[in-house]
Amino acid sequence: MTEEKQPEEMNVKAEAQVQETKAQPDEDVVLQQGEEVVKADASSQEQNAGQEEAQAKEDPQVTIAALKSQLEVLAKQALSDKEKMLRAVAEADNSRKRAEADVERERKYALEKFVKALIPVVDSLDMALEAGKSKSENAQDAMVQGVEATLRLFLKELSTFGVERIDPVGEPFDPNVHQAISMIPSKDVKPNCIVSVMQKGFILNGRVVRPATVMVAKAAE
Repeated sequence: MTEEKQPEEMNVKAEAQVQETKAQPDEDVVLQQGEEVVKADASSQEQNAGQEEAQAKEDPQVTIAALKSQLEVLAKQALSDKEKMLRAVAEADNSRKRAEADVERERKYALEKFVKALIPVVDSLDMALEAGKSKSENAQDAMVQGVEATLRLFLKELSTFGVERIDPVGEPFDPNVHQAISMIPSKDVKPNCIVSVMQKGFILNGRVVRPATVMVAKAAE
């Protein structure tokens, strides 16, 4: 009797363990269910946020207020840009007017220094003419001396402005600054040198204003 009962008790314990094992929940299943719940809650929150944002966007009062704010900012910026542009235009116009006035002033008075330099020459010529009108015996000599002094003064003043006179008697002929009108035989002057000057030339700061008109020597026959 005792040996028959032992197997039965073992069977009963085994069935109880199986039932107990089935009753305990699987951990993986629990974790998976928990993740599904969290994802569902997050999805629900996103949907709610999206709905609230859509409602805010669809609210015309909010949209109008935002547009008004942007319009005010743009209007202020446009006004500031317009003021800057007007100031720039005014400054440019003033600069143009000043430049035009400077150019006109320079045009009118560019020869002021030159005129001041020639005034003493005119005074000297007046004095020479007055001396020539005198009936004294020395009037002619005085007039010649006065003209010579005036010429020296005149050339001196011209030199201050870069003007030089060309008087090339005895110098070699240079076609760049001399203009030959004829060639004459000469024993006193070397061939191809200037015998006489018919009209003196002038140079302004290295540039020939008028070449000297000359006669050039050639070998005597």
